[in-house]
Amino acid sequence: MRHSGSLLAALGFGMVLCGCANLQALRTPPPPQGSENRNTNEDRDTVAAVLMANTFQSMQHLAQAAPAEQAEIVAAARESYERSPQGSAKLRYALMLATPGHPARNPDLAQKLLRELAAQPEVLLPLERAVTLVQLAQLNDELALKSDNERLQGDEQRADHERGTATQRRLQAELDENARLRKQLEDAQAKLDAIANIERNLTQRKSANEGGQP
Repeated sequence: MRHSGSLLAALGFGMVLCGCANLQALRTPPPPQGSENRNTNEDRDTVAAVLMANTFQSMQHLAQAAPAEQAEIVAAARESYERSPQGSAKLRYALMLATPGHPARNPDLAQKLLRELAAQPEVLLPLERAVTLVQLAQLNDELALKSDNERLQGDEQRADHERGTATQRRLQAELDENARLRKQLEDAQAKLDAIANIERNLTQRKSANEGGQP
């Protein structure tokens, strides 16, 4: 894979730097006390810079590649992290998970890994620590904004639900009231019909009695 080749190239470059330093040491007098550590730190920083540059290139390629290649890039970073779940491999995997534009993006897991790295700065070189803190700050802002949006959407959904529930209750109350009034009307109509029937019967009896008199 492209990023794996670049990673090997970066490591090779670091080995060349170390080899050159050894040859130079044979040709020159011993350096002043303290300069050896300084050169070693500079070599480590140089290799770290090359590795981070390679990681940034992989992140850019990850955002633009086809889905199949995106999956390969993330899988390679995950496998490297699983073999050595710390330091540079952990940072690289977290950066891949934080990169936008691919299906495997997982900002929550990326944030978790970066927080763990930030809590153990001794496992990273200065450049890696700086990248960790910058990316972690970006993810913190992104996830905080996402949480706020979800909370607002939840509040709106709850408000809609409460309004809908209140409307349903009012509608049911109106239906119950209409049913009660209709029952009262039916009862009143039944009483009127009964009274009218009694009056009709009385009228018929009166007529029959009057008709039967001589």
